Amino acid sequence: MSLFKARDWWSTILGEKEEFDQGCLCVADVDNSGSGQDKVIVGSYNGYLRIFNPHPVKPGDEVQPEDLLLEVQLREPILQVEVGKFVSGTEGLHLAVLHCRKLCVYAVSGTQGNVEHGNQYQIKLMYEHNLQRTACNMTYGPFGGVKGRDLICIQSMDGMLMLFEQESYAFGRFLPGFLLPGPLAYSSRTDSFITVSSCQQVESYKYQVLAFATDADERQDTEERKLSSGKRLAVDWVLNIGEQARDICVVSFNQGVSSVFVLGERNFFCLKDNGQIRFMKKLDYSPSCFIPYCSVQEGTINTLIANHSKMLNVYQDVTLKWATQLPCIPVSVKVANFQDLKGVIVTLSDDGHLQCSYLGTDPSLFQAPKVDSREINYEEMNAEMKELQKIIREATKTQDILPESEKQRDVIVTAKVSPDLDEESQAIDSEVKAGPVPSVTVKITIQSRVTAQKPNLAVCVQAPLAVTCDQFVFDDLEPDSSETVVLSVFLKENCSPSELEGTCMVSYNIPTELNPEGIPRVSQCTFSLPLKLVCFPAQPSKAANHKLTIDTNKPPISFVTIFPDFADPSEGDQANALGFQFLTGSKTTLLASKTSQRYRIQSDHLEDLWLVTKELIHRLEEHFKKQNCKDFACTFSGSIPLQEYFELIDQHFELRLNAEKYQELLSERAVQFRAIERRLLTRFKDKTPAPLQHLDTLLEGTFREVIALADAAEENQANMFQAFAKLKSATHLVIMLISLWQKLSADQTAILEATLLPLAEDTQELGWEETVDAAVSYLLRTCLSKSSKEQALTLSSQLSMPKDTSRLKKNITLFCDRLAKGGRLSLSTDSATQQAAVMPGKT
Repeated sequence: MSLFKARDWWSTILGEKEEFDQGCLCVADVDNSGSGQDKVIVGSYNGYLRIFNPHPVKPGDEVQPEDLLLEVQLREPILQVEVGKFVSGTEGLHLAVLHCRKLCVYAVSGTQGNVEHGNQYQIKLMYEHNLQRTACNMTYGPFGGVKGRDLICIQSMDGMLMLFEQESYAFGRFLPGFLLPGPLAYSSRTDSFITVSSCQQVESYKYQVLAFATDADERQDTEERKLSSGKRLAVDWVLNIGEQARDICVVSFNQGVSSVFVLGERNFFCLKDNGQIRFMKKLDYSPSCFIPYCSVQEGTINTLIANHSKMLNVYQDVTLKWATQLPCIPVSVKVANFQDLKGVIVTLSDDGHLQCSYLGTDPSLFQAPKVDSREINYEEMNAEMKELQKIIREATKTQDILPESEKQRDVIVTAKVSPDLDEESQAIDSEVKAGPVPSVTVKITIQSRVTAQKPNLAVCVQAPLAVTCDQFVFDDLEPDSSETVVLSVFLKENCSPSELEGTCMVSYNIPTELNPEGIPRVSQCTFSLPLKLVCFPAQPSKAANHKLTIDTNKPPISFVTIFPDFADPSEGDQANALGFQFLTGSKTTLLASKTSQRYRIQSDHLEDLWLVTKELIHRLEEHFKKQNCKDFACTFSGSIPLQEYFELIDQHFELRLNAEKYQELLSERAVQFRAIERRLLTRFKDKTPAPLQHLDTLLEGTFREVIALADAAEENQANMFQAFAKLKSATHLVIMLISLWQKLSADQTAILEATLLPLAEDTQELGWEETVDAAVSYLLRTCLSKSSKEQALTLSSQLSMPKDTSRLKKNITLFCDRLAKGGRLSLSTDSATQQAAVMPGKT
């Protein structure tokens, strides 16, 4: 046995995105041409009926327009098509089309054409039956031994067999013990219907038994009373096959002998007329469809079985005779006769790939080209290998993917922040209560070097800041073109932000030859907002609860020089104190020492120190950079304000606990509210009025409690948002103080930021406390570990909200202590080297 591909004789694709199934294919001489040449009839779930007459000039030719005899849309999904003698008074073949709620019988006829376009075909509706039940499938045959005509039996989705004697409805019978419909076939030799029930049994019912059984129309509400006439529907024979069946086919190639073929999910059965097994074949694949097509040797039957591996197997009884590869997975297979070619295999896939193929081989005309022999220059190959290895080493030096430089980008986005605040504030729906809220204008420019399709601009600033418009959609950008938008940024929530930065991101598509739709790309930039957006000059205050001292290695600079937008120019070089009044109401004071190289920042709230401290260090660095001073440095020698920091952590965590408590209470009250509603509804539906027993009062009280709890939960959510904003500001401050205290490098500072600020937003499912605790614990176990025992400790893989913050505060304190004793932050996996370098003197 050899394995070959099925030879394509004729094929086509039906429609676009249409669906097909097992009963949608039929082959027959439907137009009664008398030539014995079959036509291919295909119906789809989209309601299209097509009739083909394949006749390629040579195998594999493209489909010709005249191959399609007829195409018509019937508006309703087509479940099954069959061809038989369905019209009384004639023995001609007619086409039966089964819809969900209708059975239609058509006559297909052709008119000989007078021009080269060929014949014209049309269908004529002979009769139709409107079904009272949703149909599943149908079968046909000479029920009851009638001669010269075929009757139709339709199986409904609820287990009713509806029998039609051509133009008239005969009767309907329910199958006993029915659950789901299965395949249905008719055996003319035994005059019986064969199906497979949900009990995984092959069942046979005699037509005569169906005819004399109780009518299905009389089975309405009669389960508890005896019928005065009719017999109970009894099964002729039953065979348990232990699996669901995909299809049933009854064939009789030898006179006096008929066989019932059942294709299961993993087995293939051949049964006698009385239900006894002739043979069965265990399949090692998942079949999709089958058809017994002929008997080439007396006592045996040949069968085609297709599977989901795109294979078509030919069996003689249980012996595999041939296997061939198909281009798709067929849901239906038939054998037809075309022109002078008999035994053409017709397959249909679920997406409409219709193919007529034959088995065999074609000689291969391909010859391998001769290879030019040449001598190998090993010196050149070695030099080329070394050059390639050098390129690979250079490319793998950096582990991360570096972004393209500005000059290499196809689309460049830039943002320019106005140096002055808007004369007329653009703030919208701001919750800040302290007077007018200022805004600042940001001008964003998009420059395109190439054609950019569907450019979208998104502008993002972290809450409590907001923008007047955060989304912009443009038309396609041409090469060397630009777009400019203007927006304003303002403080919306009544709390100070932790960052005065924003991000602009442009998403667009770059079309290519292979991908006209375009390859998605992204370009972005960041912009910094001025400090005066969230505060304004004020009188400095002498007393404060929190104070920080920043040391420098250069003499103090006048505030008129580095803070010209806040200092009074009339004071000149004598200005050594500045006051910053935040829009939220708090005040921060900045002092410069006259005798030493120090600056002091003080405020009543720890979180308010952050923005002023950051702005001070930034402006000092910019000032000395303009003077080409490269050795300027800031240090911090005081103690890290951990206790004040822990108070903010406790405040935030307490609000999270309150949110959890409110959620539980709301859930309880909602359950109570629905229970009262159900009882009230039951009372109102009762035909005999009953007293409400104060259920209405209880409902109103519960409703008020739900509203009050919802308002409290909403207020707690707003407080938690403000607490998290304060916690982020304080965390930024602690990170800066630790980096100045331990003189951390940029990489170490980035690790510290990722550890203490892992979340941009805080939620109940994943909160700041458990995330930071896991990150700090990991660093204590790896790069800051004291011994191998700590490295062996395993961390929990699941993050959950802790009961309190004691563990977190303990780990942060231990973290700072390890840094003070010489620890260094690193993400390297070589822990032994880290131990020797990080913790000298520790055992």
